[in-house]
Amino acid sequence: MPDAPGVSPPDLTPDNQVCYSAQFQTRWPQPATAVVSAHGELDAANGNKFVEYALRHPKQTQWLVIDLTGLTFFATAGFSALHTLNVQCAGEDIRWALVPSLAVDRLLRLCDPDSTLPICVDIANALTTVHSEPPRLLKLIPQTR
Repeated sequence: MPDAPGVSPPDLTPDNQVCYSAQFQTRWPQPATAVVSAHGELDAANGNKFVEYALRHPKQTQWLVIDLTGLTFFATAGFSALHTLNVQCAGEDIRWALVPSLAVDRLLRLCDPDSTLPICVDIANALTTVHSEPPRLLKLIPQTR
């Protein structure tokens, strides 16, 4: 679809997709800004599918908020999916931020103790963050202090 970058075409309306034990939803609150939500469980069965779903419109997405507040279970495969999403967003020059649920936050404290992922407290804060901060890459090895 040959649309101008930064412009959400009219067919990018809110949508839903069920994938195993999770439901994914996308809404476009502003042009070129997607809020992708997941509800249920994110694990090995659907982690990669979530990344594919979240990034299926890279030419029309400049800013991305990943809303995981509806997740009740988040496996280590979910963290791997977030790492993949981080790398792909950097490659596509998409600024993104994450709003975690308690289950996601619990795993991130173990897998991302230095808080290298762009985590925000709520969607409003995440929207402000993606529109004002440059994208950050996931650091696999923390810098010495």
